[in-house]
Amino acid sequence: MKIVKIVGIVFLVYVGIVVAFESLLGYFQPADGNTMVIATTDEDGAKNPRVVAKLESDGKLYVAANHWPRAWYHIVLENPQLEVTIDEVTEDYLAVPVMGAEHDKVNSEHALPLFFRVLTGFPPRYLVRLDPQN
Repeated sequence: MKIVKIVGIVFLVYVGIVVAFESLLGYFQPADGNTMVIATTDEDGAKNPRVVAKLESDGKLYVAANHWPRAWYHIVLENPQLEVTIDEVTEDYLAVPVMGAEHDKVNSEHALPLFFRVLTGFPPRYLVRLDPQN
């Protein structure tokens, strides 16, 4: 019975660490040279900016849903038109969900470190290709 309590406590502490880490990332939205801002449009027409990691492969632009909180990803699936700001330049893009071989290739090129995966609670990773709308 004692081991069950210990395992339960360790599990709850781990869940607390994941929730705290994900919450802090969502609140602070750290940005650097490897990030971009995507602005999704919700059903009310409101723009919702989000800092995300910029992934590039074969000259194409991608973004990954790497975390459990991923409302932006579900909004993009419903309304794939979005604005992307890179280096203070904003352009329109069409978000295309990526699966199969393309997903595997981009995912392996931009693999997440084990430490990051542990801190985020091992969420499934979904990729979206951003096609420019000229």
